[in-house]
Amino acid sequence: VQFEESGGGLVEPGGSLRLSCAASGFVLNTATLGWYRQAPGNQRELVATIAMDKRTTYADFVKGRFTVSSDNAKSTVWLQMNRLKPEDTAVYYCYATGRTRTVPRVAEYWGQGTQVTVSS
Repeated sequence: VQFEESGGGLVEPGGSLRLSCAASGFVLNTATLGWYRQAPGNQRELVATIAMDKRTTYADFVKGRFTVSSDNAKSTVWLQMNRLKPEDTAVYYCYATGRTRTVPRVAEYWGQGTQVTVSS
């Protein structure tokens, strides 16, 4: 499974960023796509996920500020992040569940991560 993540960077508090991730290597469509994040000294935590039926799940700390969207046919997921705060600073990891030729059951996979830094 390969992930192409992009969109991270440095932004001032109150600013916006849009993360993008294209996953490949899955057999059929991915079951769920989304994003996790990990700040230094913290555990990796869920940010948002979107299922094939477009049902979404958001962490409380991003509700109303972040929006997750996807194109299931292309196994692509986006995360629009608005009103960013310094505490949003973290490495953001693309997330996908699905089947591959070597692992035919539904399993979880994470990308290599993209750094988001919110600072003035």
